[in-house]
Amino acid sequence: SLSRYRIAPLFLYHYKGFEYMKVLVPIKRVVDYNVKVRAKSDETGPDLANVKMAINPFCEIAVEEAVRLKESETAQEVIAVSIGSNACQEQLRTALALGADRAILVETELEVEPLGVAKLLKAVVEKEQPDLIILGKQAIDDDSNQTGQMLASLLSYAQGTFASEIKVKGDKIDVIREVDGGLQTVSLNLPAVVTTDLRLNEPRYASLPNIMKAKKKPMDTLTPEELNVDASPRVETLKVSPPPERAAGIIVESVDELVEKLKNEAKVIT
Repeated sequence: SLSRYRIAPLFLYHYKGFEYMKVLVPIKRVVDYNVKVRAKSDETGPDLANVKMAINPFCEIAVEEAVRLKESETAQEVIAVSIGSNACQEQLRTALALGADRAILVETELEVEPLGVAKLLKAVVEKEQPDLIILGKQAIDDDSNQTGQMLASLLSYAQGTFASEIKVKGDKIDVIREVDGGLQTVSLNLPAVVTTDLRLNEPRYASLPNIMKAKKKPMDTLTPEELNVDASPRVETLKVSPPPERAAGIIVESVDELVEKLKNEAKVIT
């Protein structure tokens, strides 16, 4: 009967939990992982002049996971957001080429620390009201591994960190986490914050047609002042210097020679 076909869409909406699911993906601009970073001659920081920059690898994994959710029709919109200088537009355009629908740049020249990033992202979340926030577990420049946890705490959202698998089930999400003892599965109520680990997926490459399409996708620009957030750094970098050079190793001919050198030259055994 006709009534049967009117009931079906209501059941589908209840199962999905969200009529329109929005995913927010914060990304960070970092030095490309293939580049060897050097300190400035005055040791005030890393030398980034003419250095190739890229999306943080863990953030690429987050973008890929969000795009896959959209391709499976679990999500309907993917928004990439970055915090930093105007140069971050390059990485946001890359995220758009990978499949994000639109982008937001929170433009600032400050060297924003994890807590400042979390506060700015909280303001963006309150503005956009996403159902899921997926971000990299850490950035390869500072290795802080703090922003996702801080953001979840500020928002009072459930969090699933170090995710190696994500399954959306209605208005909940199952996250398989990589922990010291193996794997742990947690079930979270949406909205939630998830941070990605390496084994979650293999990010795709942006095709030339998608790179061209990305140029026409919308990108909004905000400032910390517009979001009413103080992102001033709380930590001052005093000195950045390369690690001391290690002496070249040697090859020994026998165990006896090894023991002799450890005992008399390295003096690590008696």
